[in-house]
Amino acid sequence: MQSLAQEIKTFSKTNLRKQCTRVTTLSGRRIIETWKGSTVHVVEDKTQPDTACGYVQDNSWDLQVGIIKPYLLLGSQDAAHDFGTLRKYKVSHILNVAYGVENAFPDLFIYKTLSILDLPETDITSYFQECSKFIDQANAEKGVVLVHCNSGISRSASIIIGYLMSRDEKLFDEAFALVKSARPATCPNPGFLQQLKGFKPKEGILANGVG
Repeated sequence: MQSLAQEIKTFSKTNLRKQCTRVTTLSGRRIIETWKGSTVHVVEDKTQPDTACGYVQDNSWDLQVGIIKPYLLLGSQDAAHDFGTLRKYKVSHILNVAYGVENAFPDLFIYKTLSILDLPETDITSYFQECSKFIDQANAEKGVVLVHCNSGISRSASIIIGYLMSRDEKLFDEAFALVKSARPATCPNPGFLQQLKGFKPKEGILANGVG
């Protein structure tokens, strides 16, 4: 049996098996990379898969607006930036809970902006009282408020679920189902879901709009 030193001395590159690597690009194009000596040769893989692969960019606007109550709407930043959509739903107030999203029409609508990070560790419940007061303000002024974040699926949805649990005393399952029905894309991150499930509005504070 040869020692390691002897094996290294007698080693030859010709003993190595040829290796190739199949790569799928962002557009879904498949190529084969093969090493020959010290250079790599790239050719297109003619045997394409049955199903499409790769990243497909979606540039379409998300203008779907969920009607939670006659005065309470849920949507994405696209809806908040589309004047036609805002007019269509008679929006007067806009609650922006996105991070890094500017208010598009500050002279035409009443805004409240809270920069909330869509992270599981963010204490989303700490924003419920302030957001609920603004939603109540819009209702008291006979207005319509659109609550939005970036995608309108996690932060803004969680704010509205919290609002329904505090103002309407709904249980989480009922509040979540209502919001999901109005905007099917609704999907709070795991941390927000856990907080919402354990959320208990303080009696006499959030439930009555006091404090």
